Amino acid sequence: MKNSSRCLCYLITGLLGLRLACAPADAAPNPQSLPIAPGPFAADLTSLKQYQVPKWFRDAKFGIWSHWGPQAVPMNGDWYARGMYEEGNKHYAYHREHYGHPSTNGYKDIIPLWKAEKWDPDRLMALYKKAGARYFVSMASHHDNFFLWNSRLHRWNSVNMGPHRDVVGDWQKAARKHGLKFGVSEHLGASFTWFQSSHRADKSGPLAGVPYDGANPQYQDLYHFPAEPDDTGWYSKNPRWQRMWFDRIRELVDGYRPDLLYTDGGVPFGNEVGLSLIAHYYNQSAARNRGQPAVVYTCKQRSEGRWIEDLERGVMPRINPDPWQTDTSIGDWYYNRNWRFRPVSWTIHMLADIVAKNGNLLLNVVQRPDGSLDPQVEQDLAALAAWNAINGEAIFETRPWKIYGEGPVRARGGHFKEDFNYSARDIRFTTKGKVLYAIALGWPEDGQLLVRSLAKVENGPANRITKVTLLGHRGRLQWTQTSEGLSVRLPATRPCDHAVTLKILGRDLAPVEHPAVVEAVLPDAGGRLRLTPEKADLHGTQLNLEAQGGQPNIGFWDRADEWAAWKVRFPQAGTYRLTAVCAALAESEFFVQAGTQRLAGKATATGSWSEFRPQELGTLRIEAPGEVEVSMRPHSPERWKAVNLRVLEITPIP
Repeated sequence: MKNSSRCLCYLITGLLGLRLACAPADAAPNPQSLPIAPGPFAADLTSLKQYQVPKWFRDAKFGIWSHWGPQAVPMNGDWYARGMYEEGNKHYAYHREHYGHPSTNGYKDIIPLWKAEKWDPDRLMALYKKAGARYFVSMASHHDNFFLWNSRLHRWNSVNMGPHRDVVGDWQKAARKHGLKFGVSEHLGASFTWFQSSHRADKSGPLAGVPYDGANPQYQDLYHFPAEPDDTGWYSKNPRWQRMWFDRIRELVDGYRPDLLYTDGGVPFGNEVGLSLIAHYYNQSAARNRGQPAVVYTCKQRSEGRWIEDLERGVMPRINPDPWQTDTSIGDWYYNRNWRFRPVSWTIHMLADIVAKNGNLLLNVVQRPDGSLDPQVEQDLAALAAWNAINGEAIFETRPWKIYGEGPVRARGGHFKEDFNYSARDIRFTTKGKVLYAIALGWPEDGQLLVRSLAKVENGPANRITKVTLLGHRGRLQWTQTSEGLSVRLPATRPCDHAVTLKILGRDLAPVEHPAVVEAVLPDAGGRLRLTPEKADLHGTQLNLEAQGGQPNIGFWDRADEWAAWKVRFPQAGTYRLTAVCAALAESEFFVQAGTQRLAGKATATGSWSEFRPQELGTLRIEAPGEVEVSMRPHSPERWKAVNLRVLEITPIP
C-alpha cells in the first residue's frame, strides 16, 4: 500500500512537471533574444569565420584535464549517475549492493559522499606543470547536472554540497599561480536526456514499478523535469532546457572568464543556441583584448576555423590545416578500480603524433574520489616530465612540417581510435624556425635510425643536411645522407626512454617520396613463420596498426579494397599449414594468396574486438626454398565485414 501511494504521488507530480515543461515556451529560443555581449561576433557561422586561434593555444600543445566529481565516489568508472538507474547495468548492480536501491538511495545520496578531503590543487598543478602541461582544464559540470562552481542559478553545486569548495575557482587559482592557461569543460548540454533514466523504475523484482528517486519532484532540479517521449537525442529539443543551459553556461563564462571552454558534443541545440553562447564568449574576450578574442572554444564538430575541433580518444589521419585537439584519458574517465592506467610511452607517442599533425593533446589524469593520485600516476607524471625536459623543444611552440611523418603505422582518423603499435620506424616531424625535428617513436634494435623522408636528392637543391644532433646526448653523432635516407648511428646509451628526437639543420629540407620497405619474414627455430602486422606492407589509406590485449594487430580492417602483403622466406620445400588469428563481430570471407596458390578463409564472429581466435585455412605446397609474397585480401565487398588481424601463421607439416 505504501508503494502504491508513492506511485500515485509520483504520477501526479510527474504530470505536473510535464505540464510545466511545456508551459514556458513552445518554440526554441530566438538567438536575437539571448543576452550576447556586444562585439564583432554574431550567432551565425559566417560571423564566426573571422575567429583566429590564439597563439597561446597553438604553442601550448599539451593540457591536463581533471575529469572529476561525485561520480568518482563509487570508483566504478564513467557514467555512473546514469547507469545506476539502468536495470542490468554494472553500475546498477554495484549501487544496489553498496548503497541501496535507487528508488530510495539514488545519486543525490552519492553527492554528500564526495568530500575531496585529500585534494591539494596547488600541489597537483605543480606536478602537471613540471610534466609539461601548458594549460589546465577543470570539469565544470558533467551530465550528472552537478556544478563544480559557485552557482547562483543551481543549488546542486560543490560549494553547497560535497566538498563545500568552489572546485572550479580553486583550480583556477592554482593554474594562474603556476602560469598555466585555465579552461573548463561543460557536459551539461546533454544532461537533460542523459539523466531521464532516473525517472524510471525496475521492470522486475520486489520493487518493480516503484519510481526511482529521480521522479520525486523534491529533487527535480537535480534530475530534471520529465522529457517528452520522443525527446531522446544527445541534445534535447526542449526549449526550456535549452535556455536553462545557455543561462548557466553564460554564468560560468562570465564568472570565471576561462581561457578555454570545452563542450562534450557538437555545437549545442542545432547550432542556434550554441552559436549564441560562442559569440558571447568571443565578444566578452575581445572586449578585454583590443577586439581580438584570446579564448578557445572546442567541441566535437568540424569547425573550418570557427572553433577548435575536438576528437575524443582519437587522432587526425594527417596534418589538419586548422588547429585541433584530442581529449583522452590515462584510464577510464572517472576513477575505476578495475582499469589499468596507460603506460607513459602511450602518452608520449600520442603527443608526438598529434603535435606533428597540428593538434594539441588534452589528457585526463584520473583522480581518486578524495582528490589524490595513485602512486603509479605520480610516477608516470615524473617520467613524462623527464622526457619533456629533454625533448620538449621538439613539442612546444612548434609547427607541423610539410608531412607529419613516416613509418608503417598510419593512424585511421576519428573518435575512439587511439591504440597504435609504434616502433622506431615510425617518425614524426615538427619544426621551429629553421630547425627540423624528427621524433622516432622507439629505439632501433641495431642502433641505426633511418629517416627515409630525408633521402639525398641527386642533381637537385633539396635536402642539404648540415648538422644532426640527438636531444639529450652531448656527443657527436655519426650520420650519412644517401639516396636511402638520413642514416644515424645512435649512441650506446639512450638519453631517454620511449621516443628520441633528432635535431636537424640544413638547406631546402623537403620530404622525399619513398617506397615502403618490407622486411622479409624469417622462420623461427621450429621453422614456423609468423606474419605479424608490423612486418606487413599495408595497401590502402585506412589500414593501420593498433594494439588489442597488449599485442599489435591490423585494426578495424573494414574496407574491401585494401589488403596486406608480406615477403616470406621459406627455408625449405614442403607442405605448410596456414592459420589466421582474427577478431570480428560478424563473419567475413577473405583469401590468402601465396605465389600462384590461393586459399579461401573465413573470420568468424568472436564477440569482441579483443577476443582473437585461430581460423584454419588449409595447406600450402612450397616447391623450393626462397622468398614468396603472401597476401591477404577481402573476398568481396558483399562478403567482407570489419576484422582485426593479429597474425597469419605458416607452420611446416612434417
